[in-house]
Amino acid sequence: MNEYNPTDGLMQTTTPVGIVGYGAYVPRYRLPASEVSQMWTEGVGGVPIVEKAVNGLDEDVITMSIEAARDTLLRAQINPREIRAVWVGSESHPYAVKPSSTVVAEAIGAVPNTQAADWEFACKAGTEAMQAAMGFVGSGMAKYALSIGMDTAQGRPGDALEYTAAAGGASVLIGPAGEAVAIINGSYSFVTDTPDFWRRAHANYPSHGDRFTGEPAYFKHVMGAAEALMEALGTTAADYDWAVFHQPNAKFPQRAAKMLGFSAEQIAPGLLSPRIGNTYSGSTMIGLTAILDIAKAGDRILMVSYGSGAGSDAFDITTTERLLDVRHNAPSTEDYIARRTEINYATYTRFRDKLKMS
Repeated sequence: MNEYNPTDGLMQTTTPVGIVGYGAYVPRYRLPASEVSQMWTEGVGGVPIVEKAVNGLDEDVITMSIEAARDTLLRAQINPREIRAVWVGSESHPYAVKPSSTVVAEAIGAVPNTQAADWEFACKAGTEAMQAAMGFVGSGMAKYALSIGMDTAQGRPGDALEYTAAAGGASVLIGPAGEAVAIINGSYSFVTDTPDFWRRAHANYPSHGDRFTGEPAYFKHVMGAAEALMEALGTTAADYDWAVFHQPNAKFPQRAAKMLGFSAEQIAPGLLSPRIGNTYSGSTMIGLTAILDIAKAGDRILMVSYGSGAGSDAFDITTTERLLDVRHNAPSTEDYIARRTEINYATYTRFRDKLKMS
């Protein structure tokens, strides 16, 4: 048997593809971490982030995905009827049986001549949909495919996740490289059976392995995907202008960046978790949108997602001149973050339906 070379796992399309349009969405409501701390520890001890975004009573994965998708189309400037796939990645789909993707496709005018599906892989559901879209478009089966990563704020009352589990996400339209605001040079996935985070059927809240989620889970997979991609492409941290990593908290992505040789300045624009929390399936993708909002043409970006269970997807991306022409066609990620209404813990409890009536 021939010895396997990890660089053989590099995913590149025979026909160049890229991101033709992108959009983010962050709900306006913010729960300060101090509110959670005051409720459960009487304010004793530090907090992992400043505040997190919380979806309102009339918002869910479907409505937020529609908002991000509409911004994506404003930048892409295409007829939505040309989209041949609408894929929504999430771990908080509003229906157990009924796709979110069909509603999104209908709302943006992509029906009926399209394919639609919901994706799941914890926090990397959105980036695995991106990889599938790369293959769909790169093979010639479709001209455009829409990939979305979006989640609502989930976290058991009093659990550590309640500080960071947030709402929001992002959308990207994959299409021909000639129309792209950013070309995808390659991707790499690193996956093992590492059960650091899970939620059984009918359970209201996810469970997690506490410190186990760090070394054998997050860092092993993020580093594994990033190092393999960089080895395959012959790059180092110095070859990139920006990098963005999945953000379960503020410390993990900063540590992973340092281990890979990236500076704090390279990751700063996409490090959103201290201000909006961990948006799960949209965490890495929304960090990418924040970078695209300020990047120059020709900038190179490393993006590495992470999903519990566990796996990471790494992407090497280069921006184009078209980015400068279209990015102001829709609100920036910072615009959504700045649109802020603070709420207290009682309002958060009502919004997230945490009081269960028998």
